[in-house]
Parts: sequence; structure tokens; C-alpha cells
Amino acid sequence: MAEEKKISAQAPEKTPEKKAKKSSKPGLFKRIGNFFKEYRSELKKVTWYPLARVIHDTGIVVVALAICGVIIGLLDLLFTQIILLLGQIG
Repeated sequence: MAEEKKISAQAPEKTPEKKAKKSSKPGLFKRIGNFFKEYRSELKKVTWYPLARVIHDTGIVVVALAICGVIIGLLDLLFTQIILLLGQIG
């Protein structure tokens, strides 16, 4: 036989907690200042690539986008001509 725990019928007493201060957070401008200090310290930890490599990689991206744009433009022209031909048949 399992022993049953006795449940007390009394609810725990609630005591009103008073707030000592209105807010323990620092002010808005202090928080903004802390944000930028932490932001600057994190940027110092970043490993930055040399400028020449960034320019080279950017050039590769621009060329790839241009090639994709030309391909999409040619496909659009092709499909437009096909739809116009189908319209003339019907």
C-alpha cells in the first residue's frame, strides 16, 4: 500500500513585496553608450580581409550577377517570342 501525502488545506500567505526603486536599469543614454562600447570592442576581434581581396571578390560577384542577368534576359526574350508565335497560330 502506498502512503498518501497529506495536503494542507491552508494556502501559503502572500506578503506584499515593495519595490525599493522605480527601476534598477541604467538610463537610456547610458545603455546606448554601453551598446556602442561593446560594439566597438567586438569589431576589434573581427579578422578583416585585405582591401585587394575584397575588391577582387566584389568584382567576381558583379561579373557573376551580370552573366546571370544576361542569361535571364535572353530566356525572357526567347519565351516572349515563343508566346507571340503561339498567339499567331491560334
